[in-house]
Amino acid sequence: MGPAGAPEAEPDEASVASHRRDRRIKSRNRALAEWVFAIALAVVAALAIKTWLVQAFIIPSQSMERTLEVGDRVLVAKFAYKVSDISRSDVVVFKNPDRLPGEPAQLIKRVVGLPGDVLEAVDGHLVRNGAQVDESYLRAGVTTTDLPRTVVPEDHLFVMGDNRANSRDSRFIGPVPEDLVVGKAFFRIWPPGRIGGL
Repeated sequence: MGPAGAPEAEPDEASVASHRRDRRIKSRNRALAEWVFAIALAVVAALAIKTWLVQAFIIPSQSMERTLEVGDRVLVAKFAYKVSDISRSDVVVFKNPDRLPGEPAQLIKRVVGLPGDVLEAVDGHLVRNGAQVDESYLRAGVTTTDLPRTVVPEDHLFVMGDNRANSRDSRFIGPVPEDLVVGKAFFRIWPPGRIGGL
């Protein structure tokens, strides 16, 4: 109310329009800030997931056929061996300990021997601690050769590709130190027709 009870003056149209424009700008700026924050948070989360939790890995060679084909994409749980032990038959990604020119920095193979295991190839079969290993994941007709009696050292793994005739693995590069293991491959995400667990 104005003096002596007189009605207050109505705001003019220019003032109302300016007020509305200011409100729209503030609202737009707030929305933009929220989007920038959400995108930054998503980038940080993606980097954290890739660094500590899960990473996608593209199969670079034929060494794991028939289990994994060239170009398959798998998810690797980088946290897996923080909460559980490495097991025989796990498919693991590890840093290439003896990298040759043109080879990838990381390899993917199957764990066939843990520390203390005694391994050898007998009549084309993998024998571990005196017993023939049932390797149903191998393609029919695949044989294991080039493996004299070997004791897996402490803190090391013996790894081999499922495509034994076409795999540069522990038979040639030696047992792999456990601390080079990046994580456990657990799920194929590509190609669509072969999506599923390993």
